[in-house]
Amino acid sequence: MDESPFHLAMFEANSPLAERMRPSRLEDLVGQQHLVGDSGIIRKAIQTGNVPSMVLWGPPGVGKTTIANIIANEVKRPFHVLSAVSAGVKDVREVIERARHTTRAILFIDEIHRFNKSQQDALLGAVEKGTITLIGATTENPSFEVNAALLSRCQVYVLKSLGEDDLLRLVRQSLQNDLKLKGRHLELRETAALFNISGGDARKVLNLVELICDSVSGDITLTDQLVMDVAHKHIALYDKSGEQHYDIISAFIKSIRGSDPNAALYYLARMIEGGEDVKFIARRLVILASEDIGNANPTALVLATSTFQAVTLIGYPEARIVLAQCTTYLACSSKSNASYAAIESALAAVRETGDLPVPLSLRNAPTKLMRELDYGKGYQYAHGYVDNFANMEFLPDTIQSTRFFDPGRNPREAELREYLKKLWGDKYGY
Repeated sequence: MDESPFHLAMFEANSPLAERMRPSRLEDLVGQQHLVGDSGIIRKAIQTGNVPSMVLWGPPGVGKTTIANIIANEVKRPFHVLSAVSAGVKDVREVIERARHTTRAILFIDEIHRFNKSQQDALLGAVEKGTITLIGATTENPSFEVNAALLSRCQVYVLKSLGEDDLLRLVRQSLQNDLKLKGRHLELRETAALFNISGGDARKVLNLVELICDSVSGDITLTDQLVMDVAHKHIALYDKSGEQHYDIISAFIKSIRGSDPNAALYYLARMIEGGEDVKFIARRLVILASEDIGNANPTALVLATSTFQAVTLIGYPEARIVLAQCTTYLACSSKSNASYAAIESALAAVRETGDLPVPLSLRNAPTKLMRELDYGKGYQYAHGYVDNFANMEFLPDTIQSTRFFDPGRNPREAELREYLKKLWGDKYGY
């Protein structure tokens, strides 16, 4: 038998290409060199055999499951797998009980962010005592989705989307090593569309290559047009495993931003039907309410925050009603990204100018020495002046009169500009 470095599924003709090409050795893993490279922390943990409980956080198709498999294979420990989509507390306890009779078993939980509090709590004792080494995989920020008590017992490792060089290496590797594809002649003339659709997702790029090979007979010249034609004809409406997770949420957000409640509801329905995490949708609505609506309608953020709390409490199917209410409200609301643009502009200024000294007039002066050094000298308490306004300089000297905030186009633009111009005159150009 051919001693391939890749997963045994390579020899299972019905498995998808991405599964057939899943590596079983650290040396064959593409990407994530900050974790598995020569000085990577996961490589060092494997070499020493001291693998800690960990949460692997990153977008779909970047190697979370593969790394877990490689760890188990390299350290030669019992390996248990659960999916948070289908497993419950009973399943967790059964695995823990089996692990008590083995040595330092590894439990891999895919999509651990879908476990509720009681399910995550069931892991605490076993992780703390070392009965199991937990490896959780998540596409969501573990700070929000993993219980603090469990998270404190795990290391969090962030995985990155694969770059074009990594994706190209994967494609060439599959054409050279996969038993089904190695006999096909495929010329990679253009790869922009292939990589754009894949979005740094190894699973997506490999399965799309296989789809193209299955759709075209004979020799293949891969062009952007060919990729687009095949992708549009065959890609499913919504992949519950997460293949179009980011594409659909992007369309959803852009529809709301574009004040189209009908399109927004359509993409919301796609996510609901696809089994998308209700908190993932609600969290994006909270972000949008501030980023794209902001002070044009401050109530939007209040409603979005209440929506997050409501759907977290009630879950599906009733959560769909609350999500629809919030979605249509935000889509029909006045829009302004003034606050978002302002903080981005201010952050750019900070990165460019560094830590500029705060004007002495704005510094606290709790000691005699500080007062002698003119700390706080010249500060004008706004409430002691007419209209609660003191015309003084607040920005560091180097960037005086820099304007970060622009009211933008919203119903309050004229009102805000008039107010700021009344206070500051022509200083900021309002």
